[in-house]
Amino acid sequence: MQVRICYVRGHVEVYDQFGAFLFSADSMGEALAELEEDAA
Repeated sequence: MQVRICYVRGHVEVYDQFGAFLFSADSMGEALAELEEDAA
């Protein structure tokens, strides 16, 4: 799955390839860990 990660006011937001919001996280590391969990 392709995603777009954007920094927004001190946190990151993750969107899918169609621009739909998936989730937010406190850091890039947290977002990547969440994506890794979803892929497993």
